[in-house]
Amino acid sequence: QLQLVESGGGSVLAGGSLRLSCAASGIMFSFYAMGWYRQAPGKQRELVAVIIRGGSTNYTDSVKGRFTISRDNAENTVWLQMNSLKPENTAVYYCTARYALNDYWGQGTQVTVSS
Repeated sequence: QLQLVESGGGSVLAGGSLRLSCAASGIMFSFYAMGWYRQAPGKQRELVAVIIRGGSTNYTDSVKGRFTISRDNAENTVWLQMNSLKPENTAVYYCTARYALNDYWGQGTQVTVSS
């Protein structure tokens, strides 16, 4: 049974850091492009970062230099290290797994950044 389980969300002050984790099961993890999306209140869901099979990464412009996505195929886990957090980073963060026509989402984890 496929599962993407996020953890690591919480509340921090601006300038602080959080590390999100997403543990995957039920898929051939190494085949999948893994990503993090977020959805802030009243806004559309947006892609934050993605890491493909070969390890190449891509980030939305607003988080470049502050967020880092990484993966460990042996542990079936993807992380999002978030540094220098800003109030505008407040959102529910979702882990995604994508391969061919398969597209899976986790349940989301809340990140709240206060000034």
